[in-house]
Amino acid sequence: MKKELQLRVPPETAGEPDKLRSYISHKENIPESEITHVEILKRSIDARQKDVIINLKAVVYAGEPFVEEPVSIPDYPDVTNAEEVLIVGMGPAGLFAALKLIELGKKPVIFERGKDVKARIKDLKSINVDHIVNEDSNYCFGEGGAGTYSDGKLYTRSKKRGDVDRILKLLVGFGAVRNIMVEAHPHIGTNKLPPIISAMRECIKQQGGEIHFDTRVTDLILDGDQIKGLKTLSGDTYRSDKVILATGHSARDIFELLHRKGIEIELKPLAMGVRVEHSQELIDSIQYSCEDRGEYLPPSPYNISRQVDGRGVYSFCMCPGGVIAPCATSPGEIVTNGWSSSRRARATANSGIVVELREEDFKPFADHGPLAAMEFQKSIEQKAWLEGGKTQTAPAQRLVDFVEGRVSSDLPNTSYAPGIRSVELKEVLPDFIHRALVHGFKEFERSMRGYLTNDAVVHAPESRTSSPVRIPRDWKTLEHIRIKGLYPCGEGAGYAGGIVSAAMDGEKCALASAGIRTGG
Repeated sequence: MKKELQLRVPPETAGEPDKLRSYISHKENIPESEITHVEILKRSIDARQKDVIINLKAVVYAGEPFVEEPVSIPDYPDVTNAEEVLIVGMGPAGLFAALKLIELGKKPVIFERGKDVKARIKDLKSINVDHIVNEDSNYCFGEGGAGTYSDGKLYTRSKKRGDVDRILKLLVGFGAVRNIMVEAHPHIGTNKLPPIISAMRECIKQQGGEIHFDTRVTDLILDGDQIKGLKTLSGDTYRSDKVILATGHSARDIFELLHRKGIEIELKPLAMGVRVEHSQELIDSIQYSCEDRGEYLPPSPYNISRQVDGRGVYSFCMCPGGVIAPCATSPGEIVTNGWSSSRRARATANSGIVVELREEDFKPFADHGPLAAMEFQKSIEQKAWLEGGKTQTAPAQRLVDFVEGRVSSDLPNTSYAPGIRSVELKEVLPDFIHRALVHGFKEFERSMRGYLTNDAVVHAPESRTSSPVRIPRDWKTLEHIRIKGLYPCGEGAGYAGGIVSAAMDGEKCALASAGIRTGG
């Protein structure tokens, strides 16, 4: 017998296979001796009440053996001599586009301005320790994109955009733990992603795909309204009438190139704010309503949103048991972001707290046309660099001091490796963002008692929440609205927001480049 169940159980029952088996035996009136296996299909945590409950979707096997279904990658063909499609960027959109192209019998030729995952580590150390920013190899640029060393969250609300389960299964096939197919908010972890990305790269190469690291694209070759190829910083030219542009949200030089060449782009409002760090113990106590979460509950995340004067103020990219990282892509700017390892074992929790922006907010930069939001973003990052002391030291303030308008007399140590400097953050942030954050933190305290504490530290700015432009494309063909054969793709083009949605968009653009219409 095989029976699917929906269960609501205490954490210790969900965390102990023997206890779960006994619970199911009693609930379903199945002799425990007959239960051969309990397979968990989905798991989520319900912490809305004082007693935390685990929701499980499970299949119980009774009187018959359980055989685990293997998860494997497709049987990819050799595409060494196949038609070439050029891909700019090797983040999730570019990687999954390349794999899908191979599946379709096309040869992907990838151009990545940064280094492979192993070589990137040296440049991450340089920005953390020596405050040196490599403009081509950093937390945002390099093999795997920003997600490789920025947490590996796999949760997405974009389920209508593609097959989420397919993306997760592919990741498992390349080495991710099967658990990502079970958890409601799956997460791989910064420490686990690099070997998975490396396995994808080796697959692409073994099947005849081509990868060019340390290769910055500097121009697109056009023949009227038809793409014909691209040029690189080294002066090399590559020809193809199909180019997938999957650069990520921080490729400002590409946005400037498109604007300069008269290739239509649009201003896209984004959200900006700060990154706040609390002790993980405090967040656990608030979210789980307990002094000690125990061994059966993971470090708690939080997700909170409020309306302040008609603007959304909300948490973004929350990292339980995580670290705040320096994510600048050019010298002379400060950018903060967060990540967690697979175990989320650090003593601190951090989250972006950001304010929804509108087109009218960018009027002071209107002379830059569709790049106005990007210039607004850049101006705040550069001001933070000046206030931080012209290094990667981040301007910071204790949370209650931020709300009450005081310069913090001292600052505790935080997880931000380059260090922090006490600054009145009102001097860094535009007034309307600062005011919205002040009111937002007060509102957060109403539902998360204890959140507004001076033991928490505010780091500025959190500025790379999404792309500041959209590269418009035809919803049927996914080509640029004017340039045939150019496929704006993923987060940098304004069509995704995270690893999974970017991966799905990469697959869609690959299909479109092969003449298979998906729409979107």
